Amino acid sequence: MVLLAITAMHSMAQSPADDKNQRYYDINKNIDIFNSLLRELDMFYVDSIEVNNLVQGTISNMLTRLDPYTEYYSEENMGDLQFLTTGEYAGIGAIISYKDEQVIINEPYEGLPADKAGLKAGDAILEIDGQDMRKASVKEVSDKLKGTPGTELRLTIQRPGEKKERTIVIVREKIEMDPITYAEVTDDHIGYFYFGSFTTNSSGRVKETVTDLKKKGATSLIMDLRGNGGGILDEAVNVVNLFVQKGEEIVSTKGKVKQWDRTYHTQNQPLDQVIPIVVLIDTSSASASEIVAGGLQDLDRAAIVGNRSFGKGLVQTPRDLPYGGNIKITTSKYYIPSGRCIQALDYSHRNPDGSVARVPDSLTTIFKTRNGREVRDGGGITPDITLPQEKGGTIAYYLMTDHLIFDYVTNWVQQHQKIAPPEQFRLTDADYEAFKEFVKSKDFRYDQLSERSLQQLRNMMEFEGYLDVASDEYKALEAKLQPNLDRDLELFKADIRSMIESEIVQRYYYKKGVLIHQLSRDKVFDKAVEVLNHPDLFQSLLQPKPGNTAPAGEIKEKRPNQYS
Repeated sequence: MVLLAITAMHSMAQSPADDKNQRYYDINKNIDIFNSLLRELDMFYVDSIEVNNLVQGTISNMLTRLDPYTEYYSEENMGDLQFLTTGEYAGIGAIISYKDEQVIINEPYEGLPADKAGLKAGDAILEIDGQDMRKASVKEVSDKLKGTPGTELRLTIQRPGEKKERTIVIVREKIEMDPITYAEVTDDHIGYFYFGSFTTNSSGRVKETVTDLKKKGATSLIMDLRGNGGGILDEAVNVVNLFVQKGEEIVSTKGKVKQWDRTYHTQNQPLDQVIPIVVLIDTSSASASEIVAGGLQDLDRAAIVGNRSFGKGLVQTPRDLPYGGNIKITTSKYYIPSGRCIQALDYSHRNPDGSVARVPDSLTTIFKTRNGREVRDGGGITPDITLPQEKGGTIAYYLMTDHLIFDYVTNWVQQHQKIAPPEQFRLTDADYEAFKEFVKSKDFRYDQLSERSLQQLRNMMEFEGYLDVASDEYKALEAKLQPNLDRDLELFKADIRSMIESEIVQRYYYKKGVLIHQLSRDKVFDKAVEVLNHPDLFQSLLQPKPGNTAPAGEIKEKRPNQYS
């Protein structure tokens, strides 16, 4: 018995080293297997294999099994990673997409080379510097459009409604995407700005914007982070620093490599510690956006209005790889001032089908803001005031993805030289009727998902012997879920009409105009204005509810070791 106990203790003492050795063995074994497999395929597979495509596809599939944020960038794709972090590239300044088996200009950016050269949404790219692009992919065209600033490229295009091709000479420029899409002071002295991405020095642009808004008379602020998918963590800390005192802990990161754990404090004197702030968020606000919204919420510095944010509490670190490549790898989780991590999905525990479930509210933990308000971890940032998002029918989605709205607007723009200012523009009833006729003239099908689900249900009922006894009920359900174009174009008219208006406004006034147009009837924006126009309401949002007051001086609860 004693010998057995000593042996067990010895085994336990050696287990960490044994586990480590076993892990190294497994890694080397699988590398050898992969190398041998690749060589065998290259030598003996019946057809020639494209080694680069096969390996890079394998790498992509492997990383996808971890999380959506760990990504490999080969040497030729390093420009994509640079654009993500800096917002800069050298090219013509336009969004391109694939439509009707050709690459088209989807949107030229205001004031950039494509726009200055006269390119329009819908223009099909036929040739670049004499090289045929009619069968090229979006990536192939994008690579050709990019180049050294100051160099020329000759673009041959086909404009919708024209029979003759056009040749346009464009000079490439260094493209720097401004993270501030629009900023203005309202009549009631509220400074509003839309902040789109956390790229290099974006916090500096926020500082410039807030300073300018205050000079124009702003006595309160609305920071719109809706749709902002995040970016550089340091920039998020610097944005919070504009509104809170020097030395505040804003975020800490914790991962497998303990030496990489960091705590980020504000480093500078604030721009304004007292101006009332409302931050707007939605389900697409993620990562650095959530650090800003959550940091300002945890420190009771701003009221949050909108919808629960995405819930990305993971940090990625770029790591260099051989042959000029790079991997953007998830290295840690981050925790905001109250001590909470707002990661919504646990990628380490997947369902049998490979899907990842959201952390249910019942399993989240309560934390406290500086004033003692209750906030929760594990599911994004919950606003102080939540306004439900209106859900439209899927027909609007299919109209957009099938390019029917895009094509209709392209035709509409050719017949209208100008439109009303963005905040005033509205699509007429006659134009919407014309759109309905346009859709009916196309071979348009939608709600394929409902159709497939119904067929699966029918097959299951038939397999299990219930089809005869539930035939009438099935037919009734089928009739209810059957797409009806006339009905649905009217039923979801408001949603579809809004999408058409936004597409039209973008053609004349670019992204800034679309934002102005949407703000003209934006319930979330209106609620933020209401909050800032009522100081008592604003202050009440930053205080705990009665009976829920934290002890005096409590700043945050010390978090347990939550990393696994």
